[in-house]
Amino acid sequence: MRPRVALELACEHLLSLQSEDGWWQGELQTNVTMDAEDMLLREFLGIRRADETERSAAWIRSQQRADGTWTNFYGGPGDLSTTIEAYWALRLAGDDPAAEHMRTAAEFIRGRGGLAQARVFTHLWLALFGLWSWDEVPSLPPEAVLLPSWFPLNIYDFACWARQTIAALSIVKAHRPVRELPFDLDELGVAAEAPASAPPSLPARVLAILDRALRGYERRPIGLLRRLALVHAERWIVRHQEADGSWGGIQPPWVYSLIALSLSGYPLEHPVMRRGLAGIDRFMVEDEDDARGVGAPPGRSRRLEACQSPVWDTALSMIALSDGGLEDDHPALVRAAGWLLGEEVTVRGDWAVARPRLSPGGWAFEFHNVNYPDVDDTAEVVLALRRVTPDARIDDAIDRATRWLEGMQSANGGWGAFDAENTRALARQLPFLDFGEVIDEPSADVSAHSLEMLAALGLIDTPAAERGVRWLIDQQEPGGSWYGRWGINHVYGTGAAVPALIAAGVEPSHSCIRRAVGWLLEHQNDDGGWGEDPRSYDDDAWIGRGPSTASQTAWALLALHAAGERSTAMRRGVAWLVRTQRPDGGWDEPQYTGTGFPSDYYINYHLYRLAFPIMALGRCRE
Repeated sequence: MRPRVALELACEHLLSLQSEDGWWQGELQTNVTMDAEDMLLREFLGIRRADETERSAAWIRSQQRADGTWTNFYGGPGDLSTTIEAYWALRLAGDDPAAEHMRTAAEFIRGRGGLAQARVFTHLWLALFGLWSWDEVPSLPPEAVLLPSWFPLNIYDFACWARQTIAALSIVKAHRPVRELPFDLDELGVAAEAPASAPPSLPARVLAILDRALRGYERRPIGLLRRLALVHAERWIVRHQEADGSWGGIQPPWVYSLIALSLSGYPLEHPVMRRGLAGIDRFMVEDEDDARGVGAPPGRSRRLEACQSPVWDTALSMIALSDGGLEDDHPALVRAAGWLLGEEVTVRGDWAVARPRLSPGGWAFEFHNVNYPDVDDTAEVVLALRRVTPDARIDDAIDRATRWLEGMQSANGGWGAFDAENTRALARQLPFLDFGEVIDEPSADVSAHSLEMLAALGLIDTPAAERGVRWLIDQQEPGGSWYGRWGINHVYGTGAAVPALIAAGVEPSHSCIRRAVGWLLEHQNDDGGWGEDPRSYDDDAWIGRGPSTASQTAWALLALHAAGERSTAMRRGVAWLVRTQRPDGGWDEPQYTGTGFPSDYYINYHLYRLAFPIMALGRCRE
C-alpha cells in the first residue's frame, strides 16, 4: 500500500468516528485500580450491586497477567498496590482465595512485603474498611484548607488534581470511618521490613517530624478550629463540583469527594451526591466480548475511565484531518469548530488565585470542567480553530485564549498545564502524597504547544514567545531530547519541542535542532518505527527504547519533518506506518503512550494511534 492510500483510509476512519454534535472522543484507558476503587466506593456507600460487581470483576480478571500480577501499563512489571487493590476487589466479588489466580496474586503480594509496603492511598482504602489502622496513615488535617494562599503548603501550592484530593481526604481522615467487611486480608501479610533506601533529605526529615506532631494533633484537635475547617472544606468541595457531577473530571478527587460528603452528612438522595454518582456511571465503558480490542473477556464486562478527553481529541482530530487534506470549509471541521466554541471556558477558576487580574479564556480537557481549563488544550484548540474558515466568533475566542495563555506563563518562561507558578517542590515530600506528581511546574511539552500556538498567530516576536523559546532550549536534555511530562516520554517531548521551535523561528541548523534530530535517528528501531517504554521515567536505560508504536512513530516523524529532514529514516518511519495499518484505516496500539503521573500513572489514549499518524502521513507528503 502507498502512503497516500494509507492516509486516505486513516482519514475516512477518523471521520467515521465523529459524533453528530461534532466532537471526537477516544477511550482513555488506565489500570484496574479505577475499577477496584469503584467497587470499594460502592461498598462504602452501601450501593454496590451484584450485577455491576460481576461485570467489573470480569474486566479485572481479564487484565491479570500469567504471573498473577496486575500492572500499571501494558507490558510493565507487576505493581504491588495495583495487585493488592485488584485482589481485594475480586475477594469482594466472591472469588475464592484458594483459586489459582488468587493464590498467585497473593504470593506476589507477600513476596513484595505484603500490605505494609503498599502506597499510602491503598492504606487509606484499607483503613476505610478496618484492614489498616488510621494511626498508620500519614496526617492530613482539614485545618490545612484554612491556610491563606501566600502561606507555604496551602492547598493552592498543590496541582489542581492533588488540591481537590487533599480537600476531600482531609475530611475523610478527620472522621476516620470504618466499614466492616465479611472477610479480612490476612493471607496477604501485614508486617514486613521496609526495604533499604537512601537517607531522606533534610526537608523530608523535617516533614516527617511535622507529620508525627500533626498525627498527635489529629487525635486531640482544637474543637472550634476543627469544626471551622470541616465546614470550610465541605463548602470548598461542593463549590468545585462540575456540571456533570465530577470533581475536575477525574477519578481520584471524584470518589474521595463523594466519601467526604457522605461522612459530612450528605444523604445519597442529595442533589450533589446524585449528580456525582450518576456522573461516574457515565464514565463506565460497557463491553460485550472484546468489541473494543482492549483485551476484554468473553461476555459482559465493564471498566471505568479515569477521565474523558473530548476537547483534546477533537482538537487533535481537526489538526490531523486538515493535515490529511480536508479543506477549511469541510463540514466535519466546521461542525467540530462549532462544538469547540461552545466549550470555551469563560468563568474564573482556581488558576485565578495565582493570576487574579487575568481575564478567563481557553478550554478544558473534558466535557465539563470550568474550574480547570488548561494551557495544553487551549493551545491545541487554537491551532485547530485556525484550520477552519475564520469568522468573528472564532477570532474573538482565539483573542481571549491568547490573552489567557500569555497570562498563564510562569516567570521562568515556561508553561504548566493548569496553574502558573505552581512550583513548590517541598509539596512532593509530604508523607501523605505518594501517589505521583503533586505540583504543576512548567513542562517542555506544554510549553512547546504554547509556543507553536503563538507562532501560528504571528506572535513570535512578543516577550512571551521569546522567553518561551529561551526556556524550551534550556530544557533540552544532554543527549538531545526533551522530557515528556504528559506523554511517553522523550519521544513525545522531542516530537513537541522541535516543531514548536522551528515554528517560532529557530533555524533547522541550530545546534538544539541538530542534536534532537541526531537523538531521534539514534533511537529509531530496526523495523523503522519508534517506541518508548514508560519505564524510561525511572530507568535511563529505557529512554527512547520500546516496541514501535503508531503514535510514537508519528511524533518522531513530525519532529524530523519540521527540522527539514527528508532522509531514509523518515521514509522507513512512513513505511512502518503504512505496513502496520489495519484494513479499517487504524492502527493497533496496546502500549500506553500517555502520562498522568510520571513513574506512577499512565494512559492509553485510544485516538492517539489514529490522529497522530494522520498528521505525520499528511505532513510527510510535502
